[in-house]
Amino acid sequence: MRWQSQTLEADDGALPGLERAGFVRSVQTPEFEGITFHEVLCKSALNKVNGDGLPFNWTINPMRGCSHACTYCFARSTHEYLDLDAGNDFDNQIVVKTNVAAVLRRELHKRSWHRETVALGSNTDPYQRAEGRYRLMPGIIGALTESGTGFSVLTKGTLMRRDLPLLTQAARQVPVHLAVSIAIMDPELHAGLESGTPSPRARLELVRALADAGFAVNVMVAPIIPCLTDTRAHLDELFGAIAEAGAASVVAFPMHLRGSTRGWFLNWLAEQHPALLRRYRQLYGRGTSVTPEYSAWLRGRIEPLLEKHGLNRERQAEPEVRAAVSHTPDPQLALFA
Repeated sequence: MRWQSQTLEADDGALPGLERAGFVRSVQTPEFEGITFHEVLCKSALNKVNGDGLPFNWTINPMRGCSHACTYCFARSTHEYLDLDAGNDFDNQIVVKTNVAAVLRRELHKRSWHRETVALGSNTDPYQRAEGRYRLMPGIIGALTESGTGFSVLTKGTLMRRDLPLLTQAARQVPVHLAVSIAIMDPELHAGLESGTPSPRARLELVRALADAGFAVNVMVAPIIPCLTDTRAHLDELFGAIAEAGAASVVAFPMHLRGSTRGWFLNWLAEQHPALLRRYRQLYGRGTSVTPEYSAWLRGRIEPLLEKHGLNRERQAEPEVRAAVSHTPDPQLALFA
């Protein structure tokens, strides 16, 4: 179903930092109260990734900023490049590349394009709520498929179900990897840490729908948040629900606190769980990652539970699409979750 929207405000004066991004206008609509969309015309759709050991060299980011509003999101610092802040602006000021599908189609038809795998969802979520208004993904999926380019999608957005017929059709022609991020089962923690995302139960139903369509779905249980989501009971419940939904495998790793995300998350922690601040100082010090000791302890907790629920091995796709649907995403993709 197409979303109908009425523009309440359209401003043709670019915000600081957006002028160089091909700014067109800013829009607010009743369906997205509190959110402003900044529509831009991008010059390129494919982004070259400079990183050793990654399973992909190219990404597409249809939007910048994310209304999922995950307190722990590593991509928050990227909003500062546009002279927007990494806190509320990241959640509520969404930059939308309205011409991304058309630009992508041109780039994929260049002789220099070698049909390398492209990743979506490596920065902000392509199936966040704005996709319901702008419908960028069908054009992106179509362009990639027609050019013979395989791709992966990582999302928390249940809006992916809208495009399941397109994804299934694409998987008959090119390698397609689908992954869903589900890190929290507790309703109170979910509301506090990722208030703009679909519920964990809704995302489990997305996993089920993708698995029923024949995809070997990977679930990113990421990030695991020390002292809040790392208990045996929480992980056991979550892994059990993921397995029951039909996922093929799970990748799980502890939270990283990069750049501006560190301050944003620790401010939340100070308000909601002040007794944990001392423990976090011990776990993270002044760095980005938890201590090696905590990482080893967490692996020791996770691995037996993955074995228990059969989530530490790749599960084959259903026979009708087995030849077309690719294997589960490389766990390295989790570094960008």
